[in-house]
Amino acid sequence: MKANCWTGRNSVEVQDVPEPSILNSRDAIVKITSTAICGSDLHLLDGYVPTMEKGDIMGHEFMGEIVEVGPGISDGKLRVGDRVVVPFPIACGACASCRAELYSCCENTNPNAGLSEKFFGHPTAGIYGYSHLTGGFAGGQAEYARVVLADANALKIESDLTDEQVLFLSDILPTGYMGADMCDIQEGDVVAVWGAGPVGQFAMDSARVLGAEKVIAIDKETYRLDMAAAQGYTTINFEDTDVRSALLELTGGRGPDKCIDAVGMEATHGASHVHLYDRAKQAVRSETDRPHALRQAILSCRSGGVVSVIGVYGGLIDKFPAGAWMNRSLTLRTGQCHVHKYMKPLLGLIEQGKIDPTRIITHRLPLTEAPTGYDLFKNKKDHCEKVVLKP
Repeated sequence: MKANCWTGRNSVEVQDVPEPSILNSRDAIVKITSTAICGSDLHLLDGYVPTMEKGDIMGHEFMGEIVEVGPGISDGKLRVGDRVVVPFPIACGACASCRAELYSCCENTNPNAGLSEKFFGHPTAGIYGYSHLTGGFAGGQAEYARVVLADANALKIESDLTDEQVLFLSDILPTGYMGADMCDIQEGDVVAVWGAGPVGQFAMDSARVLGAEKVIAIDKETYRLDMAAAQGYTTINFEDTDVRSALLELTGGRGPDKCIDAVGMEATHGASHVHLYDRAKQAVRSETDRPHALRQAILSCRSGGVVSVIGVYGGLIDKFPAGAWMNRSLTLRTGQCHVHKYMKPLLGLIEQGKIDPTRIITHRLPLTEAPTGYDLFKNKKDHCEKVVLKP
């Protein structure tokens, strides 16, 4: 089969690889009908996530049709022919974390748990197509994929919604929603979102659905800010505006009630000297992540507010404003998305027309053109916001 494989830093290639097979009794094989390139895939492409190996199959946003099920899956759960969306974290459904709906912290699905524990203190769940740190599972930018513990990790789509309406239930829509959900939004709240990429756009949509009075988008790409403005959100371009000053002006001097970092480890900064400082620190590996957005969110949030972090961080950061966080009673909430918790409620919102996931799709390409899709997305060519690949 064809699959998009990591071949080195800043290099992916569509290769012929063996088709997956059932390895455990609760596995299923899915014929991929739609898959996508995620912003966090760019961290792998850029070499900021360790333990990638040449030939690893990329991708953790995928859906398709079940073509084979393992003998341990009861007939009432999943059947050949079912149309399913697959969440990116792999959950067992039975451990203490899964029972607490902390699915991305599953204690049983990462075969490289010891490696993950060395990085993070405790292991994380397995993730499709996201390095050997999270299990080394083959990803979904391919013609077929093995779904692990499929009866706990596949959402059946039983309506006539299109692939593009439901594909993002695999990751970025629940991630954006969780970012807003962790804010505990109250009536009248002002919510500021750093990053107007796909996850940021969905965080904005979710904040509105959850009752925010005003949503503010912060980015430097004009086309992304225009996309946010078209939805009625206030926009700030951090390259020509001091973000904190603008936020204070928009909120009567108090700052936003809730702040969402939808950027993560590869943030940029409007002030060149600040950006160069973190780029240099990162280049010599004295820090792994550039925390511009996180610093700014903490310093901008009103006292007693919430800073919600859904942008991906992988290691260590410099100059974290712990004094501002502690002295101003800020609540910091974060996590890889617990996708399973949100899939069904969000499917309902899509069916009701309250959220339209298709609005962020700008490019549709065949799987064979995946390297072109990565180039478009990484370098923001042709106003690229989101790439969907079709095997």
